[in-house]
Amino acid sequence: MPTVNTVNAGTRRTTHSVVGRLALPTGVLAAVAGAFAYVGTVDPNEPGHYPACPLLQLTGIYCPGCGGLRSAHAVMHGDFAAALQDNAPAVLGYAAFAVLWTVWVVHAVRGRPLRIDPPPVLLWGVGALVLVFTVLRNLPFGGWLHP
Repeated sequence: MPTVNTVNAGTRRTTHSVVGRLALPTGVLAAVAGAFAYVGTVDPNEPGHYPACPLLQLTGIYCPGCGGLRSAHAVMHGDFAAALQDNAPAVLGYAAFAVLWTVWVVHAVRGRPLRIDPPPVLLWGVGALVLVFTVLRNLPFGGWLHP
């Protein structure tokens, strides 16, 4: 009757489960990296490469996402000043994604689920900041916030 090495079997099982737990964060990172690579290669500053913002096209109002592709393109080329000029909240979103993804990976390696349960005041605060940003960038004196 063959004997089973429980240490190796346990290690193999643990290793396999860590790899399994890292599959989703790795897939998400691959998708985001692919999107950033595409935007870094295909310049959104040249007309015709991407569809125009429908809100801007129909109303002339800049939405909070206007300039997001240009900021991602600038980040991919290491021009953080241009990225902040194009859409500062988007750049903050890129940084927040990087931090959140890193925390997700650490939790996955340790075998703990990632719980994202922000307090309502944080969600309302972020929403209010995005609203203020949107209003300011569309006022006559908010031209410095235009993409």
